[in-house]
Amino acid sequence: MATNYSAIHRPGIENAGNDARKLFLKLYAGEVLTAFQTKNIMMPLHRVRTISKGKSASFPMTGKYRDAAYHTPGSEIVPNNSKQGERIVSIDDLLVNAQFIPNIDEAMSHYDVRSVYAQEAGFGLGKIADQNILRLAIKAALTENATLAAETMAGQDYVAFDDEDFTENVVIADTGSGNASRVADTRDANKIVQGIMDAKRILDNAAVPGDPFVVLNVDTYYDLFKVNGNTMDTSYAIFNRDVGGSGSVGQGVVPQILGMPVYVSQHIGNFTTAQGTTWSSSLFPGNMAAASTVETGLNPDWGDHQPLGAATGSGRTNHYGFTNTTPTAGWTTRVRNNNATPTTYLAADAARRTMGLVMTSDAVATVKLMDMSVESEYQINRQGTLMVSKYAMGHNILRPACAVALIQAL
Repeated sequence: MATNYSAIHRPGIENAGNDARKLFLKLYAGEVLTAFQTKNIMMPLHRVRTISKGKSASFPMTGKYRDAAYHTPGSEIVPNNSKQGERIVSIDDLLVNAQFIPNIDEAMSHYDVRSVYAQEAGFGLGKIADQNILRLAIKAALTENATLAAETMAGQDYVAFDDEDFTENVVIADTGSGNASRVADTRDANKIVQGIMDAKRILDNAAVPGDPFVVLNVDTYYDLFKVNGNTMDTSYAIFNRDVGGSGSVGQGVVPQILGMPVYVSQHIGNFTTAQGTTWSSSLFPGNMAAASTVETGLNPDWGDHQPLGAATGSGRTNHYGFTNTTPTAGWTTRVRNNNATPTTYLAADAARRTMGLVMTSDAVATVKLMDMSVESEYQINRQGTLMVSKYAMGHNILRPACAVALIQAL
């Protein structure tokens, strides 16, 4: 009868312990799994200027054309007045992302930690830039007239321009009359596409120059592909190749709507549940149900990325948020579906309900003083390497008429 050995040599056991595999080599898989990162999509979609010196850049503006008049023979021809203005885009404080890598840890690591950390720092800076550009694009859209401009552009470099052009916005599923709630319709594919078409119509009627594009949040984008039973919610031509549509449910893409490319951003906001109707803004924190809620002081979504005060930096604190807490009159858009005749409403609350944009590249401008770069230095006294990723840029509304917001219904 065979006898089982009671003592055998197990090369994986450490110091006669209980783990038979502890000393076996852990093979490096050849790739590093980092935290999920979001894409920066807005940088190539707006006006960008690079400067080598100075704290700001000026974008000159000229007035509209004047009406022509028939000339009376013998009368002197008198020229019309011409109006000019400018938009100033100032540089924010230096935005940095730093990591310190101890020499001993890097020596023991079996993969290149520096390249991974540098990439993650780039993602972090890119996210802040994307969010700030989107904030100003929404504020540009909500600048429906000179009265609202005082609210949406408060704290920024804004000088009123008599010949400024403005456009209204679109509340998804709004019928234009009645007080019935339309919250559930916000996720209806037909009404989303109709809202995008209405926004394009607004831009065309205002003779807005440039090629418009669409920016949607993730949930609204995928709502375009909704299917009820065996039928898609939307019957629009974007999915019908027989009439020139190019969308594909199989591939999950909507390349164009009315000739406008469609982009998707995780930074705008999302619904709290996949099938829910409660919208949460990622750009403008706060309670949308409160008529006078507005972020004050340190914007909770900015964290340490808040620009510095005048004594230590640019003095542009809360530059991309809202400072007004008094509802403003003069809305052209029926921003409140449960109010047939809206009178006053906070732009901050409309911003929190913005689910997407139809815009051109002239809506927002960015000025770069220092483009994104990475510096590293080995510090003998700390026995490690300090890596700093940084950029210095600023953003501002350029032409508010070039953006139309897609606002959630109430």
